[in-house]
Amino acid sequence: MDNQEQCSPSEGCVDRSTLVSGVGKNIKSVLCQRCGSKILCPGMAVFTEKELFLPSMRKKTTITQSEGSVDGDTLTTHWLVDDMYTFENVGFTKDVGRIKYLICADCEIGPIGWHCLDDKKSFYVALERVNHA
Repeated sequence: MDNQEQCSPSEGCVDRSTLVSGVGKNIKSVLCQRCGSKILCPGMAVFTEKELFLPSMRKKTTITQSEGSVDGDTLTTHWLVDDMYTFENVGFTKDVGRIKYLICADCEIGPIGWHCLDDKKSFYVALERVNHA
């Protein structure tokens, strides 16, 4: 995938060369876009590509499936974490089917990521939903 040259960061694209180490781990800290709270320390997550649907970003209390359809985005670039205790600061929504969405534990904005209850060792954080520093 060479789409990083075809789009700008303002369109939600991320320049992976400044974020991913030679062994595929995050070079920089992963931060909340809204409040700047640290979600992951450098070197704690692995870059992965997997197509996942995340509802639009909003406060935790408004993420529901009550309307039958949910606004959101299908995102493909993520940080993969295999242990929930690796996170510095993350919260989880109530179950939505077999999914829990990851949110910032400080300001409750999200979802920033995705976790399927069937897979205890896979926590995905979307690169487009976080900042890096």
